Amino acid sequence: MAVVEESEQQLKQQKKKPVSEDDKRRKKMPPGSLMKALIRPGAGEKTPIEGDQIIYHCTIRTLDGVVVESTRSEYGGNGIPKRQVLGKSKIILGLLEGFPTMLKGEVAMFKVKPELHYGEEDCPVSVPDGFPKDDELHFEIELIEFSKVKVITEDLGVLKKVEEDGQGWEQPREPYEVKAWISGKSGDGKVIYSHTHGEPFLFTYGKSEIPKGLELGIGTMTRGEKAVIYVTKEYLTQCPLMPSIEGVSEVNFEVELLHFVQVRDVLGDGRLIKRRLRDGRGEFPMDCPLHDSLLRVHYKGMLLDEENTVFYDTRVNNTDHQPFEFRSGEGLVPEGFEMCTRLMLPGEIASVTCPPDYAYDKFPRPANVPQGAYVKWEIELLDYEKQKDWTGFNFREIMDAVEKIKGTGNRLFKEGKYELAKAKYEHDLLHLNMAACLLKIGEYRKSVESCNKVLDANPAHVKALYRRGMAYMAVGNFEEARADFNKMMSVDKSSEATANAALLKLKKEEQEIHERARQQFKGLFDKKPGEISEAGGKDLQEEAPLDADDRDAINDDKEHLLEATAPPPTSIWSRLWPNTRNLFTTLGLDRCTIL
Repeated sequence: MAVVEESEQQLKQQKKKPVSEDDKRRKKMPPGSLMKALIRPGAGEKTPIEGDQIIYHCTIRTLDGVVVESTRSEYGGNGIPKRQVLGKSKIILGLLEGFPTMLKGEVAMFKVKPELHYGEEDCPVSVPDGFPKDDELHFEIELIEFSKVKVITEDLGVLKKVEEDGQGWEQPREPYEVKAWISGKSGDGKVIYSHTHGEPFLFTYGKSEIPKGLELGIGTMTRGEKAVIYVTKEYLTQCPLMPSIEGVSEVNFEVELLHFVQVRDVLGDGRLIKRRLRDGRGEFPMDCPLHDSLLRVHYKGMLLDEENTVFYDTRVNNTDHQPFEFRSGEGLVPEGFEMCTRLMLPGEIASVTCPPDYAYDKFPRPANVPQGAYVKWEIELLDYEKQKDWTGFNFREIMDAVEKIKGTGNRLFKEGKYELAKAKYEHDLLHLNMAACLLKIGEYRKSVESCNKVLDANPAHVKALYRRGMAYMAVGNFEEARADFNKMMSVDKSSEATANAALLKLKKEEQEIHERARQQFKGLFDKKPGEISEAGGKDLQEEAPLDADDRDAINDDKEHLLEATAPPPTSIWSRLWPNTRNLFTTLGLDRCTIL
């Protein structure tokens, strides 16, 4: 127990939050250096915490009542409240301690000694010459509001407060087309821009049509979200939305993101553009077609001439108006066509403008498409089938499928489509099914290596997690196996039956091996020195067969287990050795010394 407690203590220390610069400053506070008097009570029960944005008015006076500095216009200030983020902004120590004691709307007077305001040694906040930083001062604070904010720029020039959550998680990016209601107020509350009626404001993201800070903020929003985006003058760039920014130090933009159209510059040079015309089903990009998916589409191909001449339409030219089917990753359609359909959701309609080198200059060209022609496709992705599930295939079927993939890779290589060929040669199913074969013939460590190749590309690949877990279990790496089976359930709820059956088998394997080990080491320390080498020598190469409960646990769920074949018999020591240290700890032998 002492070892366990010591490990837990070390873990707690590792997770302990590092000491911040503000924490170091707080430790230097002398007793009695900060006092608070309540002038007007606030509302509610919550007080600001680290990470909250605070908006407040501040008036600084000497002890005899002379105003030194103020944000309030009646005392010579500009009337604009201060905005700061606790734990991020540079704040004098007295207020750093005082803000967390205040409620929203509260007005309080803090009596602060010099070492807790601008007279603090190495104070992070500077003041002009002549400021009485060596005097005790009164700070009258009105906490107008506080809230959680998202820090968008590290210099705190752009912050976002979410008023109402949006839907999904896709966010605008260059060059999406965005529709929104937008209004802007200066720090003192004066409206300087408003577009909240009529047609929504439409702009193209990344084209400098709105201030840079506002664009950065909108880039963190989801469809339907409402937010306030706080932008300082450094990020208020001139643009069609705000042609004049003279005399404006900050703008608080109220934004409702109504809609955005996904527009993707697929190559990054403006030549291959995909524009979504109708939303599809699911979430982008998780529900887009994978490599080796079978896609069913309708499309209309047009030339980019004055008439938009149609050179092919599946709804007109195909027999019985059937959709076009192709398997991704096999070079069966122009490269630009496949690149864009791989970015679509089922049910989506998209318009694609494609340059000739990604259209028909490197692909069999229809007779009515001139050499070097730019083309436009209107594509509807009806649905798609994911790559074939090989669970339950026998060895011959697996090898036939492997040969087919290699054959496709060879064809692509001869056609000069080297990237597609490379993808075929590195096909994850090859590694996955190689892992299954290695598992069956007892090459467990090689099976783990094959699974790792799949998981490097896709850490949530359920079958690879399962097969690696089975291989780990076969060599006695029980903790690694348990982690893989648990991860299966976390990434795919439908695999719970499979994973639970594997965990049951794992538990019984553990219990069985620990029990055998106890029997082998029983009486070990009763031996004389000359007899120690004989301890456990008997029956070391024997291994008990699975008991009835083990067999029942596997058979009950054989419909769910992905090839849950029992591994070939191995010796107890070969299966026990990887976890020897853990096992000795379990047996209480980790602190024993043999003399």
